[in-house]
Amino acid sequence: MEIDKAIRESDDRRLKTKYNNAIYVIQRSLALYSIEEVAFSFNGGKDSTVLLHLLRAGYYLHKEERSHSNGDLTNHEFMFPVRIIYFESPSAFPEINSFTYETASTYGLQMDIIRLDFKSGLEALLKSKPIRAIYLGVRIGDPTAVGQEQFSPSSPGWPPFMRVNPILDWSYRDVWAFLLTCKVPYCSLYDKGYTSIGSIHDTVPNALLCISNSTNSKEKFRPAYLLPDGRLERAGRAKKFSPPVCGRFTAVSNGLKSVDSQQNSLFTASVIAVGDEILSGTVEDQLGPILCRKLHSIGWAVSQIAVIRNDIDSVAEEVERRKSTNDMVFIYGGVGPLHSDVTVAGVAKAFGVRLAPDEEFEEYLRHLIGDKCTGDRNEMAQLPEGITELLHHEKLPVPLIKCLNVIVLTATNVTELEGQWDCLIELTRSSGPLVLMESFISKRLTTTLSDVEIAQPLSKLCLDFPDLYIGCYHKSRNGPLVINFEGKDQARIEAAAEALCKKFHPGAFSEID
Repeated sequence: MEIDKAIRESDDRRLKTKYNNAIYVIQRSLALYSIEEVAFSFNGGKDSTVLLHLLRAGYYLHKEERSHSNGDLTNHEFMFPVRIIYFESPSAFPEINSFTYETASTYGLQMDIIRLDFKSGLEALLKSKPIRAIYLGVRIGDPTAVGQEQFSPSSPGWPPFMRVNPILDWSYRDVWAFLLTCKVPYCSLYDKGYTSIGSIHDTVPNALLCISNSTNSKEKFRPAYLLPDGRLERAGRAKKFSPPVCGRFTAVSNGLKSVDSQQNSLFTASVIAVGDEILSGTVEDQLGPILCRKLHSIGWAVSQIAVIRNDIDSVAEEVERRKSTNDMVFIYGGVGPLHSDVTVAGVAKAFGVRLAPDEEFEEYLRHLIGDKCTGDRNEMAQLPEGITELLHHEKLPVPLIKCLNVIVLTATNVTELEGQWDCLIELTRSSGPLVLMESFISKRLTTTLSDVEIAQPLSKLCLDFPDLYIGCYHKSRNGPLVINFEGKDQARIEAAAEALCKKFHPGAFSEID
C-alpha cells in the first residue's frame, strides 16, 4: 500500500510515531464497528485529506491482518468502502468543491452529499443509515476540539454517534510532513498562501507567506507548507470577538492594565512553591521572598506563601484553595519533563480539566530543544485544556503559562525570576496579565521600649487606622523593636506614626530607612 510504504521509508521518526498511533486508532475503530457502521466526514481541507489517506492505509492494514490465512489482498478487495459524508455549502471555495469531487473520483469513494447544516444533515443521515461512528479530522487547537479524546461520544443535544479523532494530537508540521512525504494531492488553495480554509467570507491567504514584489502590484504568496511557525496557521482567518472570562475582579481576569477605578482596590496574590527538596531542607527557597517583594512593589498584597510536595493532588488542593480567594496565584517549581514535575498537571486538576497537547507551546519547545522533541507526544507540551493562555515576550525562550488566574513561572533561580518578572511587567503595561496598582508606602520606627510597654497602645492604634498595616518585629532577640507602618496614603501613615509617638515620652522612637 503506497501510503504505508512511504511512511515506512521515511526518516522522520516523529511522523512515523504519529502515523502508527493514528493507524492504531483506526484499526481499533474497525474492530469495534462494522464497515457499514462507520463514516468519514470529508471537507477537502488539509487535515481531512490526511485523514482520508490514513483511513485508506488503516483499512488496508486491517484487511491484510484479517486475510493472512487467505493470502494477499487483491486489488478488488482493497476498494475503499468507508462511506464519505460531504457537506456542500454555497460559501465553500470552488477549489474545495472541485478537489473534493476529483478526490472521490480518483479513489472510488462512495460519497453522500448533504446540503443541510451539519447538525440537521447528521440527524437525517443517521436516521437513514446504521452509522454509529464518524471519523473527523479534528486537531487540538481547533475550536471544536476542546474536551475531545480520540474516541468521544457526540455532545448532548446532537444525534448519538461516536466521534473518532485519529489525528487529534497532530500539529501543523505533522500534517504537512505527511502530505509531502506521501506525495498525495491536496487542494490548490494551499499553494496560494492559504494555511487554514474556512468559508469564502472569513478566509484569506496568510499574510506571513506574502512575497513582496515592487514591480507587480498583485500580491503573491508562498505555499502553506513553507509557513515557518505552525502556531500562526489560522492567521488568515477573520477573528471573531470573544469576551474575556471574568473572575472575581474583572481587572485581573481579563488582563487589562490599571485604570482609575482600580486604584483604590486591593489586589491579593498567593505564592506557591513546589518542591520536596525545599521541604526536606536540601535547598533554600530564594524565589518566594523575592516574588513577594516584586508583588509588593506594584501594589499587590500577598496573602500567603506556601511550600508543597511534588505531588499532583497536593498541588491541585493548594491551587484550588488559593485561586478562589486571591486575584492571582503564582506557582513555581515542578515544571519540566521529569517524573517529579507535576505542577502543570496539578493546576489542570485544580480546574477540573484535562491536559491536552498545545501545538503552539510544542512549536516553542521544538525550536528550543530541536531533535530531542521527537517522541509520541512531548509531555512538556501538555497544558490544561481550554483555560491556558500563553504569555509571549521576545526575551522569553518559551512563553509563560497562565491558566485563568494562575500563572506558572518556570524560573529556577533568582536571575531567571528577575527576567520573567520584568517581562510580565512589560506585558502588563501593554494590556497584559496583571494590574499595576498604586504602590505601597512604608515608614519604620525603632524603639527600645519593651514589648509589654508598647503592646496595648499598638493594639488601639490598629483599631484607629484599619486601612494601614501596622506590624512589628525584632531583628534579634535582645535588639530594638521595629514598628512598620504600611499603606497607600502617605498622610495616613504619618498620622499613625505621630499618634503612636504622642503616647510616649519624646525621643522614645526614631525613624529608620
